[in-house]
Amino acid sequence: MASAAEQLAANLNFAAFAKADELKKRIWFTLGALIIYRLGTYIPLPGIDPAALAQVFKQQQSGILGIFDMFAGGAVGRMAIFALAIMPYISSSIIIQLMTSVSKHLEALKKEGEQGRKTINQYTRYGTVILAALQGYGIAVGLEGAQHVVIDPGMFFRATTVITLVGGTMFLMWLGEQITSRGVGNGISLIIFAGIVAQLPHAIAGTLELGRQGAIATGVIIFLTFMVVAVIMAIVFIERAQRRLIVQYPKRQVGNKMYGGDSSHLPLKLNTSGVIPPIFASSLLLLPITIANFTAGQGPDWLNTITALLGHGQPLYMAFYAAGIIFFSFFYTAIVFNPKDTADNLKKYGGFIPGIRPGERTANYIDYVLTRLTVLGALYLTLVCLLPEFLISQYKVPFYFGGTSLLIVVSVTMDTVAQIQSHLLAHQYEGLIKKSKLRGARR
Repeated sequence: MASAAEQLAANLNFAAFAKADELKKRIWFTLGALIIYRLGTYIPLPGIDPAALAQVFKQQQSGILGIFDMFAGGAVGRMAIFALAIMPYISSSIIIQLMTSVSKHLEALKKEGEQGRKTINQYTRYGTVILAALQGYGIAVGLEGAQHVVIDPGMFFRATTVITLVGGTMFLMWLGEQITSRGVGNGISLIIFAGIVAQLPHAIAGTLELGRQGAIATGVIIFLTFMVVAVIMAIVFIERAQRRLIVQYPKRQVGNKMYGGDSSHLPLKLNTSGVIPPIFASSLLLLPITIANFTAGQGPDWLNTITALLGHGQPLYMAFYAAGIIFFSFFYTAIVFNPKDTADNLKKYGGFIPGIRPGERTANYIDYVLTRLTVLGALYLTLVCLLPEFLISQYKVPFYFGGTSLLIVVSVTMDTVAQIQSHLLAHQYEGLIKKSKLRGARR
């Protein structure tokens, strides 16, 4: 069966794609949904002066708003109806995941299977509404605090802003679920992917314009191009890297026949935590900068000093950023992967790791291997995310190369391509089954 699957995968081509009508419908649906999302990022909130907003955002883009704008595809800078994008949903999902290790009720729901997963998803949606409402109200108050941005400040403006932003987030959440079920790939990830990719042409054009003006040397631009390719190749290699632990299943006799005796493997990813550690670490570090920008330099002296020390490219910022990534890599890995549960499941189904006693010894061994993999994964994330800080400080590169955005783009691309290949394989399997049935009917 494995060799047949490999043979089919090797024969995937445009001819097979042209015959896969179901896959083409899914791709067109996905593209249409992403176009709707991009159109929504250009519809501004009511009661906003765009010129004044652009001036205020120019002062704030070095803080948290700059990160949100990157994930929202420029919607924050235009203060569009999708300005919150899908970030409240992601934050709510992370909070629920963290709560499952604390709350016995959520932990029990997690073990209930499909029904428990649906209940947890419903809690996540409720959390999304609450977070989006709080963030929307904060944005409304912040816009009113900026000079000449809001045309008619007051409770009516705050209410319409909160309702519009919450509605935009909930619509994107629904749109992401529709892409997941009717399209190709993970809908939430593809929405973030589309927002990041939409910003790339503008950033590349700005870099080339600086090269034309002589602000950046041509050699530096060529060097950056080769570096982008090298980093993408490294990300693809490491994101696909796994440590496979051999799992053996004992033989058992049922009647006169022997069953089992097979061996399988337990795959442990090198980067189990994904892109969550850089997002958490950067958000915490940029919080003082955002507060200082909103106070327009009128805040306490200690806040201004911290802001100066934690600026992009500063040694203290890089040190804290690296420490935050490493800490959250271990913390989030411990949340999403429980070696004890994995060892219990292996013992339940009769599986064991050769040379390791089932139960607690197996859990300790899995934790031992996972800890060392997490060390390598944390170092990898740190290097990829510190690279843009070095480029900004040394070469004055005007856009964020690498880091979280590049990790998301490469990871989502790999997942989407893998899903397209699985759809093509399923289509070819269906074709082979139909042919075998026709041959059997003719005989």
